[in-house]
Amino acid sequence: MRVRKSRCRPQRGFDLLRLWRATINTRNGLAFAIRSEQAVREELLALALSVPLAWLVGASVMRRVELVAAVAFVLVVEILNTAIEKLADRLTTDHDPQIGRVKDMGSAAVGVALLMSGAFWLFAIAERIGAF
Repeated sequence: MRVRKSRCRPQRGFDLLRLWRATINTRNGLAFAIRSEQAVREELLALALSVPLAWLVGASVMRRVELVAAVAFVLVVEILNTAIEKLADRLTTDHDPQIGRVKDMGSAAVGVALLMSGAFWLFAIAERIGAF
């Protein structure tokens, strides 16, 4: 009778290599987004500013984390929107109404994320000044 090695055993060396490659891909994607999109650069600046501002505005540690996370969420949606736009532009440079609608939906997602983030910040400011 032949004994087979279990394939369920974790292979730590390969896991670390996969993690390293994923980290490099993340860095490359973020660097490309920063180079190619003004909106990504602006939202990174907003994220950097949100950290000290959250300490001034947030009434609790949890509220401060929520405020920074709301701005980070806008950045995430913007990066996804950028990916959609770059992919659509790669498919065709001609004007295509369906691709235009897809790009519009990506922009709408960014707009909704911005509104959500703005609402979080407005509520936190109102909470800080004692309106609630």
